[in-house]
Amino acid sequence: MPLSIATWNINSVRLRLPLVESFLRTYAPDILCLQEIKCPEEFFPYQAFHDAGYAHVAISGQKGYHGVATISRLPIELVERRDFCAKGDCRHLSVTFEAGGLKILLHNFYVPAGGDEPDPEINWKFKHKLDFVQEMRGVIAEAGEANGSILVGDLNIAPLEHDVWSHKQLLKVVSHTPVETESFEAMRKAGGWVDLIRQAIPEPEKIYTWWSYRAADWAASDRGRRLDHVWSSANVAGKLAAIDILRDARGWDRPSDHVPVIARFDV
Repeated sequence: MPLSIATWNINSVRLRLPLVESFLRTYAPDILCLQEIKCPEEFFPYQAFHDAGYAHVAISGQKGYHGVATISRLPIELVERRDFCAKGDCRHLSVTFEAGGLKILLHNFYVPAGGDEPDPEINWKFKHKLDFVQEMRGVIAEAGEANGSILVGDLNIAPLEHDVWSHKQLLKVVSHTPVETESFEAMRKAGGWVDLIRQAIPEPEKIYTWWSYRAADWAASDRGRRLDHVWSSANVAGKLAAIDILRDARGWDRPSDHVPVIARFDV
């Protein structure tokens, strides 16, 4: 049976719950990984997801900031909520699930944005981001007792030249600076992860998953970046059937600045 996994930085799950419910009715992924849910566990809208047919929910949330949630039709088992950089931030959780006779380990990440100034000496947020990416080297595609692994989320770095609207103009802008992109790609490769979006849609095609709220007309200016990612272990990469990036979602009513990405697998 096909397997579909979606990732989406929702920028407040309670504020944008109607968008999430509409998305689930229309696209019905087996698993939805949300980032920046901005609510603690006790205020998460569990009932809305149960009513939509998603009985299984794992959350790492905090009041007003950050937070990730993995919502599933399939039974999931929580593996870990890891506190990267010992900041107490809720930016990661991992679960296992079974599909097509395989046990898969699924990571859901929200990497720090890093602030505006790309200098770790004067901007602690940027230093935190670099340290976070460095610590992610410990998250490897080797899945232990599972048969394969998948990593998704808002990783807040657009690593490749065609992941941004202008490579030249963004070289000094946080999310596409060389110190970020080089450490990010080194971390991905060291962990044995395959970039599934670029496997499905190779360069030089432009890919964006985020458009700033600051643009008066996001679609007309089209100054996007690929900040949301889907990775997997090599054995799972061979089962990828398609990647769908829902660009139109950026134009929905009161949207997130990120759009959903759906990965489909033949398992």
